[in-house]
Amino acid sequence: MRTESIGDMGKLVDGSLLSFFLTKDNTSSSAVSSFHLSSTTIKQSSTLFHTSSTTTTTMETAKVAQEEQRQPRHAQAESSTLDWRGRPSNPAKHGGIIPAAFILGLQAFEIMAIAAVGNNLITYVTNDMHFPLSKAANVVTNFVGTIFLLALLGGYLSDSHLGSFWTMLIFGFLELSGFILLSVQAHVPQLKPAPCNLLTDGEHCVEAKGFKAAIFFVALYLVALGSGCVKPNMVAYGGDQFDQDNPKQLKRLSTYFNAAYFAFSLGELISLTILVWVQTHSGMDVGFGVSAAVMAMGLISLICGTLYYRNKPPQGSILTPIAQVLVAAILKRKLARPSNPQMFYGSQNNTGPLLSDKFRFLDKACIRVQEGTDTKESAWRLCSVGQVEQVKILLSVIPIFSCTIVFNTILAQLQTFSVQQGRAMDTHLTKSFNIPPASLQSIPYILLIVLVPLYDTFFVPFARKFTGHESGISPLRRIGFGLFLATFSMVAAALMEKKRRDAAVKHNETLSIFWITPQFLIFGLSEMFTAIGLLEFFYKQSLKGMQAFLTAITYCSYSFGFYFSTVLVTLVNKITSTSSNGGWLHNNNLNQDRLDLFYWLLAVLSFLNFFNYLFWSKRYSHAPSPSQTNAKEINPYVEEDDNIP
Repeated sequence: MRTESIGDMGKLVDGSLLSFFLTKDNTSSSAVSSFHLSSTTIKQSSTLFHTSSTTTTTMETAKVAQEEQRQPRHAQAESSTLDWRGRPSNPAKHGGIIPAAFILGLQAFEIMAIAAVGNNLITYVTNDMHFPLSKAANVVTNFVGTIFLLALLGGYLSDSHLGSFWTMLIFGFLELSGFILLSVQAHVPQLKPAPCNLLTDGEHCVEAKGFKAAIFFVALYLVALGSGCVKPNMVAYGGDQFDQDNPKQLKRLSTYFNAAYFAFSLGELISLTILVWVQTHSGMDVGFGVSAAVMAMGLISLICGTLYYRNKPPQGSILTPIAQVLVAAILKRKLARPSNPQMFYGSQNNTGPLLSDKFRFLDKACIRVQEGTDTKESAWRLCSVGQVEQVKILLSVIPIFSCTIVFNTILAQLQTFSVQQGRAMDTHLTKSFNIPPASLQSIPYILLIVLVPLYDTFFVPFARKFTGHESGISPLRRIGFGLFLATFSMVAAALMEKKRRDAAVKHNETLSIFWITPQFLIFGLSEMFTAIGLLEFFYKQSLKGMQAFLTAITYCSYSFGFYFSTVLVTLVNKITSTSSNGGWLHNNNLNQDRLDLFYWLLAVLSFLNFFNYLFWSKRYSHAPSPSQTNAKEINPYVEEDDNIP
């Protein structure tokens, strides 16, 4: 795949650029198509009047170049998608449902592999590596948090240097190598501590240290590095296969996000049932080996679609323009902001984006101070209106992003302490069949596999009739409803843990594992709204060339949520500890801990977080650019404001 900049692409395709724009089904380039139509008419007329064809062609080329310069940067970027050989993509051959399906295959297999490791990792860390429960929980949350934090690196490398395809391929093989190393470490006795039971052997059970611990963590974080860099690109690259300026494909894009989460849920379900069962009955070494095989299948799925992908070339450093705006705004902080918007660089004749009213201090970055002189200002002193608006959008979405951190802290509990809850309960489904506690996490995904297709097939078209929104309801409303439901997941968890603990301590009874299914069911429903809504919200922000990076920001919410879980567990233990008690979560025995009180704390935090989200979502908005206004005439589903009423 070619990685030239947009400017270089203009030089590469020069002669074929005209025919490419005429054949491309892109509503945002209608002005360009009209210009080429008129230029073709001029050329025919010039032939009738015996005008030099060479002169006419030269004039056309100059006009095309001028027209391209007048186009917004995002329109040029959208038109310059390439095939696998670096040639302009053909809408009839590249993009659409087929290549998106190959990417969904990678997504399903990748999540299948990583979930089998992450969701049952606490069992391996406690039983095989002999870490105490609280430390083991932190190992898991730190691992998962690192995966999602590294999504920023994957998004940056994709948008700036490698492109989505090569980023996924390179780091996919890194992830595969991590799975293989984990399997080897789990299989070779010399690479693990001697077998023992942490509950019965106590202090005689030696924790993994030194070289053995090093091998484990190297393998674990190879998986984290690979998975973190692959994750944001799967969603963004699949979205790139659809043209957002085409009303029909814009609707398909919304369907794609639902399909992506369906693939995610299917992968999770298979992982938490079949693969976790393999780990439980055949050993973790075999389980890790199966994860490696599944990841290899995902990479094969990605490679099989190579001939059909439409690829967006990397745009160079995506962080440099942001830094330039901040520096220029600081350098010009003492200048008065002009009242006439035409005084801003890049807004002449309303051909560029409009400046929004928020973060007005950044507007000074596009004030011209040397108008009428031959001296050209540095890019670090003068920025375009489009650059400034990009930074404003990034700043505007930060509060929305931060409001999902507590939501993902709740998810962290379902992957750690709730699994330990299951281990302390009766796991018998029948007399001869036990449910692996880690498989409890499959409950939300069973629900999602049923509800997501129903949501997309019935609810979205029904809601679209009333809202006019291509997704049925706006992503912000979808996120908010999910955050509201998440609180009740922790309420159910607290009530069930209190009932389980009382039965075990006071009556020496062991409750059935099915008692804790409500907390998983409620969270699964909330995840369908919040997680999918967040992905769609960030991808659809008007920052062309930054889709993978913005998608990576959504994964950072997972990262911060899991890291916050680690901090919260540590703080709770310190605050609640006494001379005779180490704290609510200090012991390795849940019957001696107060996990129910910890769940109540999370329920309160989640409830307060919901009201915090309502405040910020009401304030969120950004002014539409002229190109968006024109698009609204063609596509009635383009919204100027995504506020919650």
